[in-house]
Amino acid sequence: MQKMLGYMRKAIHEFDLIQDGDKIAVGVSGGKDSVVLLKGLVLLKRFIGIDYDLAAITLDPSFGGIHTDYSPIKAFCDELGVPYILKETRIGEIVFDIRKEKHPCSLCAKMRRGALHDAALEAGCNKVALGHHFDDVVETFMMNLFVEGRLGCFAPKSYLSTKQLWMIRPMVFAPERDVRKAAVKNGLPIVKSKCPVDGKTKREEMKQFLREREHGDDGFTFRMFGAMRRAGLDGWGYPEKQQKKS
Repeated sequence: MQKMLGYMRKAIHEFDLIQDGDKIAVGVSGGKDSVVLLKGLVLLKRFIGIDYDLAAITLDPSFGGIHTDYSPIKAFCDELGVPYILKETRIGEIVFDIRKEKHPCSLCAKMRRGALHDAALEAGCNKVALGHHFDDVVETFMMNLFVEGRLGCFAPKSYLSTKQLWMIRPMVFAPERDVRKAAVKNGLPIVKSKCPVDGKTKREEMKQFLREREHGDDGFTFRMFGAMRRAGLDGWGYPEKQQKKS
């Protein structure tokens, strides 16, 4: 986990993600990204010099009307000493069975975000931490460019004024391969998604495109990330440049 802690510490300091007194809801889907994020935040608390509390929140979409067994995640949270909250929802049923969405990801993501925000507020949290990593950043930037014809990406941190919640992404400097290695080497529990379109999305297509591009043009993804940062796009600017402007 040492390399992951380095990535996370850099993001926390560079983007000012966490302050003393924060209570952070960690969105734990059961995938590798979210369990590594939770483990990392627990370990960082011991030496980063910031006093914060954590709560882990899982939303069960209940795909096909069947609840997922998240007991390995609960046991993991118990081991870490982190309060665990499991919220059962009808998101899977609404998106796939009732609405029968042809392009379900957008509606599903919107509903999951809303449910996670509400659960975080109920738990008394002022921030929500999500497990987006470096590859997610570049994929989102490229999808917005190619699919929507615009320059944009999610921010490393953003404020939801309607909910009075901060969204933070402490793993944005961590390449997916390092996240995967951390999960495997530390034997972290993984609960596989039962989403009917898992692995068949536009994001998966972009992931494959970037893999192929990187194979033939080493450093392509890092140059895309660097372009976002130099442009100061959506809060991705370098802190020293922001200070010079102000």
